[in-house]
This record gives sequence, structure tokens and C-alpha cells, in this order.
Amino acid sequence: MLPTEAAELPIFDDKDSFRVRIGYAEIDIAPADLASIFNSYVFARANSPLKGVSMSIENGRLKIKGKLHDVGTIPFETESTLSPTDDGKLLLRTGKVKALHVPVKGMMNLFGVEIADLIKNGKVPGVEARGDDLELNPSLVFPAPHMEGRVTATRIEGNTIVLTFGDKNRTTKARQTGNYMSFRGNRLRFGKLTMTDVDMILIDMDPTDPLDFFLDRYKDQIAAGYSKISSNSNLRIFVRDFNKLTKSGAAAKGGN
Repeated sequence: MLPTEAAELPIFDDKDSFRVRIGYAEIDIAPADLASIFNSYVFARANSPLKGVSMSIENGRLKIKGKLHDVGTIPFETESTLSPTDDGKLLLRTGKVKALHVPVKGMMNLFGVEIADLIKNGKVPGVEARGDDLELNPSLVFPAPHMEGRVTATRIEGNTIVLTFGDKNRTTKARQTGNYMSFRGNRLRFGKLTMTDVDMILIDMDPTDPLDFFLDRYKDQIAAGYSKISSNSNLRIFVRDFNKLTKSGAAAKGGN
């Protein structure tokens, strides 16, 4: 976690105060969640060329539906693939295309324009056009906290898109067993507490399933658990999975 140019140190309560530099990671994302990011973040601006995007996986390929806003709100659907580019970005390569339910050779051939005419550099940050394909910059297309890292592989597993960042040889040695998030060095602020020379671990209270951590509601998860401080000021916080918080308790805390 590194502070952004506008911030003095990473602050849990301000996702724009830090960015995450990835040495190695595998990140799973469901097609519906990726479509939600497209609709609510990437193409959320009033003048964005694509609207109403939905995604699903069919026969190992990514099926995308939506509307071309700049050419009369025309419905389209494509079968696409994701692959890494040489410089570590994501290439959304268009395969079969239908517009108005009619097969067309390329995404925009039916209308005499290319995506590049609709997605001009700077109009949609993090998205550039390569003919009928889209190049996505993960550090810009995903919401804050933003990620820094090279995409090195992609694959489809069942109904999930798996993105590999970086080199597996750069994995960090595990500090303990179970599910946890470890923070070391530098400074970090969360709530009213500011730590220097940080040594803090957030530990899953239930290691039998994945740690469900939601940064927007991390205080609720901490409040539902307990903390320990060692004699040398190391902090260990046992957190409850977000999906296991009681709805009434989470709602009440969320309003404070």
C-alpha cells in the first residue's frame, strides 16, 4: 500500500489516499461484477459510448451485451476473449458480433465507424481502442483503491474470470496459517488510530472459508471481533467475515 500523490499516508477510511502495488496475485471476478464496474464506473459518464452492459460466460467465452449510445442507442452483443498485452494491460478481443440481432463482420462495420471513433483517448480513462477491440488499463478501470501491476495471464474457470498479476516467484512468505491480511512498515491510519512502523495483521475469525473483507465497512468487521497488542506494540485484529455480520447490527453501525 503506497500513498497517492495527494495523501501523506495510506488511510483506510479514504480509498483515494492509497494504491496497491502488486508483486503477484490471482484475482477472481464474476462477469456480473465486471459488468457492474463497467456500468457504474468505466462508462458511467453521461457522454460514454456504451450503456447497459451485461456479461456472462458461455462456452468458455465472455458474452457481452449492451447499447451503443453514440449511434442511436442500438443494442449489440459480442463474444469476446480476454488476454494480457505485452505491456501488462488487458485486451478485450471482439469475436462474433451482432447489432440489432444481425451478425456483422466487425463491431462497428454496420454503422461505418469503429470503436476508436466512439472511445477517443481521454474520453473514457483507462480504455483505448484497437480497431474493434478494447485495451483496458487495470490501474484505471477498476475503482479505488487503484492497483499497480502487470497482467501476465487470464483464464476462465467455470463462471469466473481469473486475472494473474505479476510473477509467482515474487510471492511473500506466509507469516502465519489461515486467512489474513498483513501490513508492515511505513505508516497507516484507520479510524482514530495512526500507526508508525506498522506491524498489523487482520486475521479471519473463521479460517474454514475465505476472508470476506469489505473496506467500506471494515469498522463493523473489527467491532464484531477483538484485538491483541503485544509487548512490542504489534497489533493483531481478529475480524468477522462481512457476510456473517448480523444485518441489524451492520445497519446500525453503518449509520453512525
